[in-house]
Amino acid sequence: MLDDAQLLRYSRQIMLPEVEIGGQEAWLNARVLVLGVGGLGSPVAMYLAAAGVGKLILVDDDKVELTNLQRQIAHGTEDIGNAKVASAAATLASINPDIDVETVEQRLSPDDLGEWVQKVDLVLDCTDNFDTRFGVNQACVTHKKPLVSGSAIRLEGQVAVFDPRQDDSPCYRCLYREGSDENLTCSESGVLAPLVGIIGSVQAMEALKVLASVGTPLVGKLLLLDARYMEWRSLKLKRDPQCPCCGNNDRKEG
Repeated sequence: MLDDAQLLRYSRQIMLPEVEIGGQEAWLNARVLVLGVGGLGSPVAMYLAAAGVGKLILVDDDKVELTNLQRQIAHGTEDIGNAKVASAAATLASINPDIDVETVEQRLSPDDLGEWVQKVDLVLDCTDNFDTRFGVNQACVTHKKPLVSGSAIRLEGQVAVFDPRQDDSPCYRCLYREGSDENLTCSESGVLAPLVGIIGSVQAMEALKVLASVGTPLVGKLLLLDARYMEWRSLKLKRDPQCPCCGNNDRKEG
């Protein structure tokens, strides 16, 4: 049951007929894994904390650098040299001290990923390298956990939701194969600061929708943003029967 302070804090969400008390309780009882607390992970974590997601597990092995501050809004100048997870945890505590934040200051191995993924209700991939994305995707398929994936670079961004609990949902490997040449980083190609805020906010929205069964999440769709012209496109994605991760012959059971 929500107490009086929670009813007041979350009142603007609870009044929505799609949310009400049941939706807010679903968020308060949820456990969410946020991989990466940089440009995407900052708004993701901050909005989920503000919305009242009860348990956030932040994973990142980096420390705050001066070049991060242009876009990674969970960190400030005084945090330079500190662990990103510690800096982000302090920011989340100032936003909503009632939620539980756990920090993991390391890059997770495939085995570690599996152990963490199976403990949570949903995973948000806010990383910037394909090796981690493929590993996270595999763990989510194996343990049947919904995955909200986002990426942003230059002036372009994309968001997709993969939910292996649904038989017809594609996975990340249905969209990308190993050897794809998309493994670019902001340090190599640049990025405009608000872009990661937009994409991270969409990721947070999709996570909340999945957790509380609100609306229609982006399962089976790829949402693309070209910020040069502020144009959005939505592409349909189908599960690949020959996918090496979720295909018919190799589909894993949790």
